[in-house]
Amino acid sequence: MAKVSAEQLGSEPIGQLLVKQAVPASIGILVMSLNVLVDSIFVGNWIGAIAIAAINVVLPVSFFIGALGMAIGIGGSSIISRALGSNNYQKATLVFGNQITLTLFITVSMALLGLYYVDVLIPAFGGKGGIFEPAKAYYIIVLYGIPFLAFSMMGNTVIRAEGKPKFAMVAMIIPSIANLVLDYVFIYWFDWGMKGAAWATTGGYIFCFLYISYFFASGHSELKLSWKSLALQIPIVREIGSLGVVTLARQATTSVVYLIMNNILFGLGGESLVAVYGIIGRMQMFALFPVFGVTQGFLPIAGFNYGAKKYQRVRESINTAIRYASLLAALVFIGLMVFPQEIASLFLSDSADQYAENLAVNAYVLDHIPLAMRLVFGATPIIALQLIGAAYFQAIGKAVPAFLLTLTRQGFFFIPLILTLPFFLDELGVWLSFFAADVLATIVTGLYLRKEIKNTLQLPQSS
Repeated sequence: MAKVSAEQLGSEPIGQLLVKQAVPASIGILVMSLNVLVDSIFVGNWIGAIAIAAINVVLPVSFFIGALGMAIGIGGSSIISRALGSNNYQKATLVFGNQITLTLFITVSMALLGLYYVDVLIPAFGGKGGIFEPAKAYYIIVLYGIPFLAFSMMGNTVIRAEGKPKFAMVAMIIPSIANLVLDYVFIYWFDWGMKGAAWATTGGYIFCFLYISYFFASGHSELKLSWKSLALQIPIVREIGSLGVVTLARQATTSVVYLIMNNILFGLGGESLVAVYGIIGRMQMFALFPVFGVTQGFLPIAGFNYGAKKYQRVRESINTAIRYASLLAALVFIGLMVFPQEIASLFLSDSADQYAENLAVNAYVLDHIPLAMRLVFGATPIIALQLIGAAYFQAIGKAVPAFLLTLTRQGFFFIPLILTLPFFLDELGVWLSFFAADVLATIVTGLYLRKEIKNTLQLPQSS
């Protein structure tokens, strides 16, 4: 049965297959996004808006280390999808074993370095003034759980590459539910403040790690590990790295963006403006979950069929994924444009027992959020083309264009814009940079993808 599940990627109708792959992925991402959203709501209401700013400072460091696992996972899973498409199960298993060894070694080492340089990294990422102490308390505890997160992110991509999206969905739901329950216990009942929020997050990572370990150990997976497969092989590591660097570059660039943004915003409006970006960041994770779900569902379909040389199905998967994701993105766009202030108010407490300082921060956030949210999400209806286009090249193993297109939005356009526009337009320049970068990156990706389809995917389909 497991083998048939993988082979269905090359035989079922694309529209039906994409729904089967994307819906569980979307649900999983939705639950994870809701976890981040509700977690921020709990923190904002029970601790304060400054706590949201503190978490926003920690995220780029912790997510970068966790993203090492995702980079290894997606890089290896692209190879696994194509290996399964060509019935090379031996290579698929060897790649998975190398993924495990790489993930454990690299992320544990990085977490230890992150803990050693804690007092340097937090201020560098904008954790200054009243943000520093809560950010440090949160950061130290969360880094304990980062290796568990990294393994979970790696394992989840492999599960999806095997054509088992429901298991991948459950793996994403478990830590989210665990985190929310632990949030209530540690923050509300035990009154642990930022430490409670951090332990809840770390606990969620550990629960996810346990479930994914169960999946691979209990016979649900097609990949049967041996001690030999865990031994690193240079050609395999090089291939994983060449594709995984795309994901790593994306997250590294995101971390640099957080560093720049937090420092620029702190200079323009102090802790309060950093809190505005904290809410915007949470909404970026949550609002686009259906688009990310379609993208995740698209990856194994494109990779498998490309490996099987079924180019007509690859073309169809690209077109279908863009259509589905664009429709969902347009619906998200309407909600964000109409209700920005109402959305922001969910993160803030108006209780009379709040300190005057917290109430002042809340008022500032509500005043500044509408313009920020409308500009940041202004290009949402067209963003699907950008995401699907970059994902396609990663799925088929073309590392260089995947790498360049991944860097296009944040590296080539956003960072130069954010370093320039605020000098002329102040806060408006910050938010306008998001919109301009999305539009420019989508144009470039669309042109490159069109050229690729014309030159490569018009080849005769093999029998």
